[in-house]
Amino acid sequence: MNKVNYQLELEKIIGQITEKGEVPRLLMHSCCAPCSSYCLSYLAEFFKITVFYYNPNIAPKEEYGKRVQEQQRLILELPVKYKVSFAEGKYDPESFYKMAKGLEELPEGGERCFACYQMRLREAAVYAKENGFGFFTTTLSVSPYKNAQKLNEIGLQLSKEYQIPWLMSDFKKKDGYAKSVALSKEHNLYRQNYCGCEFSRRQAEKEFGRAGRDI
Repeated sequence: MNKVNYQLELEKIIGQITEKGEVPRLLMHSCCAPCSSYCLSYLAEFFKITVFYYNPNIAPKEEYGKRVQEQQRLILELPVKYKVSFAEGKYDPESFYKMAKGLEELPEGGERCFACYQMRLREAAVYAKENGFGFFTTTLSVSPYKNAQKLNEIGLQLSKEYQIPWLMSDFKKKDGYAKSVALSKEHNLYRQNYCGCEFSRRQAEKEFGRAGRDI
């Protein structure tokens, strides 16, 4: 089976809507301000975006609050063609721990993470469907630590289930990750040193020391 070039698929969709003169509404699930920076600067030229911040995996609560504030600040500061809106999902860590039960000891990037992708993207699909968005997507694929193929497989599955178009992407392509790092520095964004959940924090500290590593 040939590997899908998700960046190319994204460019095809952008080409189609540009040719038609359309500016669809896009619900973009975001994991954090640094990862969203490049995605927003890129896609807000073609879509009217609402950033959907749904991340019950993030711990502790203080870390979650800091990331929400940074996301909102970036939206206000980032120069874009079409104004970006913000919507916050419910912060319910218990739903994450329930989902992760039995998967706690698995390494980051495996089945626990895939289940977490599914949980967050399902919530995004529901919100997008209920609120009349033209597409939904996620910023997660900009990170070199996230599996773009799995993210798109889940997104396409949820697209069929909820009858809402999924915007395929692999935002790390075309130096997307490097651009997100540059934008983070430009806007002096808080750049966390672990993915978000306590399991990723423990693994980062074990592998990289107390300083962790930039996601």
